[in-house]
Amino acid sequence: MKSSVFFAIALLSLSVPVISGETYSLFDGKSFAGWSGADGGKPGPGWSIADGELRLDGKGGNLLSEKEFTNFDLEWEWKLAEGGNNGVKYWVTKVGGKEWLGIEYQMLDDQKHPDAKNGTKRLTASFYDIQAPTAKTNVRPSGEWNQSRVVVKNGKIQHWLNGELVNEADTTSEDWKQKIAASKFKAKEGFAPGKGKIMLTDHSDRTSYRNIRIKELD
Repeated sequence: MKSSVFFAIALLSLSVPVISGETYSLFDGKSFAGWSGADGGKPGPGWSIADGELRLDGKGGNLLSEKEFTNFDLEWEWKLAEGGNNGVKYWVTKVGGKEWLGIEYQMLDDQKHPDAKNGTKRLTASFYDIQAPTAKTNVRPSGEWNQSRVVVKNGKIQHWLNGELVNEADTTSEDWKQKIAASKFKAKEGFAPGKGKIMLTDHSDRTSYRNIRIKELD
C-alpha cells in the first residue's frame, strides 16, 4: 500500500507543468531527419515515407533517434497489419557493445499474433517481457490507428494507450529489479540505464507511424 501511495504522489507531480522545452516532432512527415539505422547507417529498404507516415514493410533494420533522452513525454500514432508485431523502445543503448536494447512499449495484434499466447507480459502496452499492463487495454484492431504515449520522470514510467493510463512502474524499485531478473534481459548488464535513444524496432511486419512528438521534462 505504501508503494502505491508513493507512486500516486509521483504521478500527481507529473500533472504539474514541468516544461523544460516545447513539444516538438521527432518525425517531420517527409524525411528521416533525426533518425538513422543501426550504428549511424542509413535506414534499410523496408522503411519508407508516404502521406506523412513513416512505414515499415519488410526488413528495414531498427531505426534509432540521433538524440538521447532521460525524462520525457513521448507520443505517437501507429497501426499494424493483421497479425502484426512491433514496438517502440526507449532508454536504448548498445549493451555489451553488441545489441541495441531498451524498455519496449509492445505493439501487437493481441488477437492474432502468436506472441500474445506467450503471456500477458507480451501484450500491447506491456513493458515487453518485464511487466504486463496494469489496467485493461483499449487497443484498436489491426488496420486502425492507435495513439500511444510514454511518460518518463525520475525513474517512474507510464504507458498510455488511446488516452488511458494502462501500465506504470518505478524502475528504481526492488520490484522492478526482480522483474528484470525474471525477464529475458536478466543477463544484459547495463540494460535501460536511465538515458538513451528512442528506437522503432524492426520485426518485418507492416507498420505505420505518424505524429511522433516528444517533450523533454526536467
